[in-house]
Amino acid sequence: MRKPLTDAACRGAKPDPTGKSKKMADGGGLLRFVSPSGGKLWRLRYRSEGREKVLSFGAYPQITLADARSLRDKAKRALKEGLDPGANSKAALTAPSGDTFEAVAREWIKAQSVNWSSAHTARILSRFERDAFPAIGSAPVAELSATEILAMLRPVEDRAPDVAGRKRMTTGAIMRYAIATGRASRDPAADLRGALKPTPRVKHMARIEAGELSDFLIKLHRYDGDPQTRYAIEFVMHPFVRTNELRFGKWREIDGNVWRIPASRMKMNRDHIVPLTPHSLAILTQLRALAGGSEWIVRGQYGKPISENTMLFGLYRLGYHGRATIHGFRGLASTVLNESGLWSVDAIEKQLAHEPKARVRRAYNAAQLLPERKRMLEWWSEYIEAAVKKSADDFFVS
Repeated sequence: MRKPLTDAACRGAKPDPTGKSKKMADGGGLLRFVSPSGGKLWRLRYRSEGREKVLSFGAYPQITLADARSLRDKAKRALKEGLDPGANSKAALTAPSGDTFEAVAREWIKAQSVNWSSAHTARILSRFERDAFPAIGSAPVAELSATEILAMLRPVEDRAPDVAGRKRMTTGAIMRYAIATGRASRDPAADLRGALKPTPRVKHMARIEAGELSDFLIKLHRYDGDPQTRYAIEFVMHPFVRTNELRFGKWREIDGNVWRIPASRMKMNRDHIVPLTPHSLAILTQLRALAGGSEWIVRGQYGKPISENTMLFGLYRLGYHGRATIHGFRGLASTVLNESGLWSVDAIEKQLAHEPKARVRRAYNAAQLLPERKRMLEWWSEYIEAAVKKSADDFFVS
């Protein structure tokens, strides 16, 4: 009869010299695997619904022999009650899970954060909390497969192929860290080279970058052309709507602090509700004073709406010919909001009036995400106003 394990045997276990994983049995289905890299992982083999299954308890020495036996006994009690202990092991078994993908990923991100900015750390962590942890976070890192990682990346790929590619590389770095710390024997993310769609080459509209915003705003506030053009350019930055959505906007669409743009003017042919921040409303007050009773939010010549060229030539007059477009403010806002890590992708995409391809996500977005978008646009308006203040301070200092 095989003798149960001892603490001394657990401490002294060495990897198999042949390069294979070594199994050490304790009894009752409890096994300890010693990986070729030296990782020591607890597993429980059991049968449920006529099938043999394996449940992970974590790594030694984080999970001691006594801990593993206690978890084995808890799992056995669940089986006697007709429950599958592995169906929701994260909720049912409360031992530390130091060898799950989420635990290893958080540990790796924390280690890297000493060389990263706080914003970059928050951005990386937010990406994994949004997509990776719900999908593969509870999986034992040693048992994670390329198929599981790819399934996690597919929704990201549909939304942003470039982000999916970066997340694959970051997942690979986490897996290599798991190998180095003895909790995995190989990197399955390496098998995904070529599995994702190549990032499409997109010709982006010319735009200013975040670091150029202050200089742009001081020039805009000193604009010596038609005041309507200046206010139209300033206003469109706040809700970052498309040019035509503003050009053909009518005062009757404004309802208090909400702008309801009809489907007939939207690229996706769906009504678009835009929360208006106090900053946006203040600019609208200036535009209304200049409208002269016109139905158009921004009045052009001969009672028509302002032309696209008028706004574009306004940028040229500011010295941004070939350097900025009205549409480019959408890209600027999207970049800053995504990199802040404060707002969900769904809220940003909804404000951009982009429709997700997946049916489930379209149904989820039917609620318009107004509360989050309102907070997000207020944050974005404050970001713009902070740049205004900085530009003014720099101007007076100089």
